[in-house]
Amino acid sequence: MQQFIFIFLAFLCGAVFPTQAAFNGKMASIVGHPILAAILSFVTGLIALIVYAIVTQIPLQQFTAFRTAPWYVWLAGILGAFYVSTIVVLMPRLGVALTFGLVIAGQMTISMIMDHFGLFNLPVREISAGRLLGALLLLAGVVLIRKF
Repeated sequence: MQQFIFIFLAFLCGAVFPTQAAFNGKMASIVGHPILAAILSFVTGLIALIVYAIVTQIPLQQFTAFRTAPWYVWLAGILGAFYVSTIVVLMPRLGVALTFGLVIAGQMTISMIMDHFGLFNLPVREISAGRLLGALLLLAGVVLIRKF
């Protein structure tokens, strides 16, 4: 049952991305620039996370452990900013379906590489013929979305 909940949450997370992109796109048209919309998105996200931490009583003394983090984990914020601002720029030009088809194809490609080599201390899950076929079918879907 727990695995089902995780699968549902992953699906829900994927469903949230296009909605977030649409909202950020609307904000970009209101404020006149996609980067300003991305900044506002991150500000509201930060406020939401702070409220959540307070409400759920997350022990804030654990926060100081960031001092031991490897340098590369700090890139997560930069990657998030790149993701959000790029989606805001691409969505009105490519459409929601093509934009997210390409995003998912990119996610699947790097995810399979990360799994295969166990990058960043992740468990190794080698690329198999079935996984490769699944990725190729996903790319075929992107091509069909682009064509039609």
